[in-house]
Amino acid sequence: MKLIKLDAIDSTNDFLKSLASQDELDNFTVITAETQTKGKGQMGAKWLSESGKNLIMSALVKDFVFSNEQVFNLSIIVSLSVIDVLKSLDISDLSIKWPNDIMSYNKKIGGILIENTLKSDGRIVSVVGLGLNVNQTNYDELPNASSLAVIAGRSFDKDALPVLIVEKMKEKIKLWETNSTVFWNEYFNSLFRKGIPMPFKSLNTNNARQNFMGIIQGVSTIGKLQVLLEDDSVSEFDIKEIQMLY
Repeated sequence: MKLIKLDAIDSTNDFLKSLASQDELDNFTVITAETQTKGKGQMGAKWLSESGKNLIMSALVKDFVFSNEQVFNLSIIVSLSVIDVLKSLDISDLSIKWPNDIMSYNKKIGGILIENTLKSDGRIVSVVGLGLNVNQTNYDELPNASSLAVIAGRSFDKDALPVLIVEKMKEKIKLWETNSTVFWNEYFNSLFRKGIPMPFKSLNTNNARQNFMGIIQGVSTIGKLQVLLEDDSVSEFDIKEIQMLY
C-alpha cells in the first residue's frame, strides 16, 4: 500500500483522481490530509473537519468494479471494512445509514464518498473517500455528529487507521466472489433504523407528498433503498430522491 501524506489539500478525492489520470498508480494508493478545504459528502454536501483531529483519506481501487451494476458492491466492502475496524477498537452500537454514513448510536461519525471513472479501455477505476471523526470533541454546530473520542472517552492514533481499513478492504475484496451473499447480509443487518417506522422527506419536487412514513426493508442490488410504505407497497429510492428524517 502506497501512502501519500499531505498537510492541506482542497479534496483528497480530487487530488487522487488527478494523480490517477496522469500516472499508472498502484492499486490501493492512499492519500491522507490533516486539513481539507473542500471536503465533499453525498450530493455535494460539505464535510467539515477540525484540522489534525480526524481521518481524511482517499484510496484508489482498481480491478473490482467492472460495470455500473456492480458499483454498489464497493460501498458494501468499504462500509463493512470501516465497521470491522471500529469494532476492533471497541466502538459500540455501529450501523450504516444508507447509503454509506457510519453511525454510532444515533450519531454520525463517518461518511464515505465513492467516485467512479470509466477509462477509455472500459475499465472502471474507483476513488474511495472516507472522512472519520476521530479525536475531535466539539460538535456544538453539528448536533447529529460525534467521534470515536467522544464515544469511547479516549483518544486514538488516527495515523494507524488508513492501514487497518485498507487491509480490511483488500481482505474483503479477495473474498467477495465466494462471500458476496454473506457481505450483503452483513450490510442489510447493519442498516441504521432498518425495520423501524420512520419519517422520510421526498427530494422529488414533482412529488405532492413531501413527507411520509416508511419502514426500511433493505437495499437493491444497484444500491436503491427499499422502503415499505403506508399502503403496504415497497418502493425503491436512490440518494437523490429521498432523505431520512431522524
